[in-house]
Order: sequence, then C-alpha cells, then structure tokens
Amino acid sequence: MKLYIKYDGIMACRVILQEQLEKHQVKYQLLDLGEIEIDEGVTEERFAEVQESLNRYGIYILNNQKSQLIQRIKDAIVEMVYERDKLPSTTISHYLSEKLNFSYGYIANIFSEYTFTSIENFIIIQKIERAKKLIVEEELTLTEISYKLNYSSVAHLSSQFKKVTGLTPSMFKRIIDKRRLLVNQVE
Repeated sequence: MKLYIKYDGIMACRVILQEQLEKHQVKYQLLDLGEIEIDEGVTEERFAEVQESLNRYGIYILNNQKSQLIQRIKDAIVEMVYERDKLPSTTISHYLSEKLNFSYGYIANIFSEYTFTSIENFIIIQKIERAKKLIVEEELTLTEISYKLNYSSVAHLSSQFKKVTGLTPSMFKRIIDKRRLLVNQVE
C-alpha cells in the first residue's frame, strides 16, 4: 500500500527538537526559527549526546559563526516567504538588515561567498516553491498568489516561475490536476 503524506517541515523540526531535548533532560527555550537557547549547565557529554540524537534527523548544531549567519539568513528568508500572510512592504535588504543586525552588503557578500548564489536568487527559488505549494494546496488564482508573494504582476510571477521550473504556472497546474485525476481513478 502506498501512502501519500503532507507535512510541515518547520513544525516537524520543532517537535523533534522538543522531544530530543526533553529526552536528554536539557532545559531549553525555542527562539526564532533555527535558534534555541539551552541551559548553560549542560555537560559536554550530554551536549554531545543531544548533538548525535539530532544528527540522526538531519538536524545539525552549527558551531562556525559564518555558518550560523548563513543559516540565519536562510531562516529569515524562509520565515518571510512562508510564515507571513503577505511579504513585507519594505525592501528585502532593509528587512534582512533589521532582522539580522548587519548591513545588507555584508550579509549579501557572506551569503554569496558560502552558498555560491545570491540572496535574490535564493528568495526567487523560495517564492516559486511557495507559489507551487499555493497552487497545489490552496488552489489560489495566479492573481492572488502574485499579490501574496509581492510580485508586481502576474506576468512577472509567471516569468520567474517558468525560469525556475521550466513550466508556466498554468502548465504546472494542469499537470497537478491530471495527476489528481489519475490518482482518483485508481482509487
């Protein structure tokens, strides 16, 4: 029997973190996405156990400051694109500078140096992934999606969608609809 599942990766990660930290009796506080504050009384041995437990789930503790900053940039972008009902009306450079307390020039340089892509490209990819999710799960119109993701027009959204996926949003929706139809026929 084949099962199809839908899950929220951010929620799953939070639950795993909570379960593993409680299992190892570590006092903690979940902060922003990707940030946890733990009690300073944790021994190195217990910390290593927690780290090993989390690694099994693909969750890694970042020790390098630049790696931490890269992850904070990614988390801020994912939070901005996925967790807000509408993207901020300020510029993304201002939003990231305010959120991370660094100049945008510094953030952009570090990000591109370590990820080999620009913040702008990363944001476009995240927005297109969110657009695909909105098309599939919420069945919003392209006008509603372009508004929600702060595109200047449906044409701009469509252009970026095609550049990233190789498909127009309409073609993508038709493929999804055909797959749904086939699945329903098999059942």
